[in-house]
Amino acid sequence: MNEFKKFISRGNVIDMAVGLIVATYFGAIIKSLVNDVIMPPIGLLLGGVNFSALKVVIQEAQGETTEVAILYGAFINTIITFLIVSFAIFMAVKMYNKAQERFKKEEEEAKPAAPPKQEVLLTEIRNLLKK
Repeated sequence: MNEFKKFISRGNVIDMAVGLIVATYFGAIIKSLVNDVIMPPIGLLLGGVNFSALKVVIQEAQGETTEVAILYGAFINTIITFLIVSFAIFMAVKMYNKAQERFKKEEEEAKPAAPPKQEVLLTEIRNLLKK
């Protein structure tokens, strides 16, 4: 139980939880963008096709038995959603990596350069002679 308390109280867990919540809602926004904004014009250009309704019926509904169908239109929507989310994540990671490189470079430039070995040795010799 103590290990769990340590784990849950770490900052990384909170960051991860916040990231998961944001990603969930980001995914919902992208799904709406694809289904409600992008796909209707594409369907119109293709002759008024509603992608979410595209399917191959394997077995018609009979009585209480529901229809069995392959919903390839919904699959196409999901693929487009995935591509948009993947691209957005790629761009975010790319920007993060550039920022990290810039910060690292600035830190390295801010650090004073180490003196040459000869200078270090001479300083040590001087200190020993003083003693």
